[in-house]
Amino acid sequence: MLEEKVFGMISLGCDKNRVDAERLLGVIRAHGCPITADAAEANVLIVNTCAFLESARKEAIDAALDCDALRGGKLEKIVVTGCLPQKFIGELFPALMEGDVFLGCGDADALFPALERSYAEGRVNAVGQGREADAGRVLTTPLHYAYLKIADGCSNHCTYCLIPKIRGKYRSYPEDRLVAEAAELGELSELILVAQDTTRYGEDLYGGRRLVPLLRKLTALENIASVRLLYCYPEAIDDALVDELAGNPKLVKYLDIPLQHSEDRILKLMNRKGTRAAYAALLQKLRARVPGIAIRSTFIAGFPTETEEEAAALAAFLREQRLDNCGFFAYSREPDTPAYRLKGQIPAREKQRRVKMLYRVQEEISLQRQQSLVGSTVRVLCDGVDYERGCFVGRAYFSAPEIDGNVYFRASEAVQGEWYDVKIESVDAYDLFGATEDMV
Repeated sequence: MLEEKVFGMISLGCDKNRVDAERLLGVIRAHGCPITADAAEANVLIVNTCAFLESARKEAIDAALDCDALRGGKLEKIVVTGCLPQKFIGELFPALMEGDVFLGCGDADALFPALERSYAEGRVNAVGQGREADAGRVLTTPLHYAYLKIADGCSNHCTYCLIPKIRGKYRSYPEDRLVAEAAELGELSELILVAQDTTRYGEDLYGGRRLVPLLRKLTALENIASVRLLYCYPEAIDDALVDELAGNPKLVKYLDIPLQHSEDRILKLMNRKGTRAAYAALLQKLRARVPGIAIRSTFIAGFPTETEEEAAALAAFLREQRLDNCGFFAYSREPDTPAYRLKGQIPAREKQRRVKMLYRVQEEISLQRQQSLVGSTVRVLCDGVDYERGCFVGRAYFSAPEIDGNVYFRASEAVQGEWYDVKIESVDAYDLFGATEDMV
């Protein structure tokens, strides 16, 4: 019966969640079921949720409610899966009556048995009743790049973070499995490695860090043109990784390093292992040994007890270090985290003010860097066409998809997944604008 059903997917949250969604779509494809991108055409709609922040949980519930509005058409079942039911099934299953089936993060192979039960019996809570499936993936990215999740869970226990309570301890995936998965993803201009902490890959499975050996095996694959690294925790970026970045031509000269703050007292309260001095030394080392490296980071504003002076010191750190790309987030007080119990919680309006202040600082830094590129020629990976702007859109090496800036360019012809030399004509704080030589 289920083989005749049309499935749709709404995936929320991070790129790690996207990989989980793609594996779930692989299970559906393995059962021979059609998959549609049009929610109105689906008999079964899957909402793959995030629960990292309260705002993400609200978005997930709103998405399920939006799906429920389609029941007058072809929709028969709503499946709520991922982080939200994994952590909050006790509250979710009684309350979210719009959901028919609930699955956790690692329950992909329970999807079809749970749906069979739901069609026969009604609502089904199958959280924890399955395991991660190995049926391949259906990519939801453009065909020329894909994400590879090399581990799940986290053992860092930052005091603001729910991930260990949702996803459990850090668990590396076997090296041979990852290499085989990457080899099956097709011809890729860019493979993007993700995990809660990519730099600790292998510690749990092999008794020591194995990221560098994994990178060497992945970059040896003929179908992979380049590899980009995200979520590299600063204290675990060792000399072996720095040397590999410097010497491996297939590694994109780019690192995403979630620093979260610059001030020692706040870092200690966050249970982060770094210090301002250690961060400055790391950034200096990276720039000295990997010329031209682009560095991205994220920071939390308004952590409990953060003073005006510490907020200003973080802004000063940004001006000193001049990172290429940054994201800033207001601290979110999450139940079941140690920071939830800290005194000195900062009002929401003040947290947002500090976020905006940090963005203004980074915007000045970014604009100066962007302006320095006017008149130069930049190598750009074409991601496709921007029909609203009437031009092609792509990225330079210093930009990861969806989180960093774009390059909008004119060309007589450009193919998605190919590289082009683009002369930069104008800029704003985040994006570049230009043309290939034949259009200048």
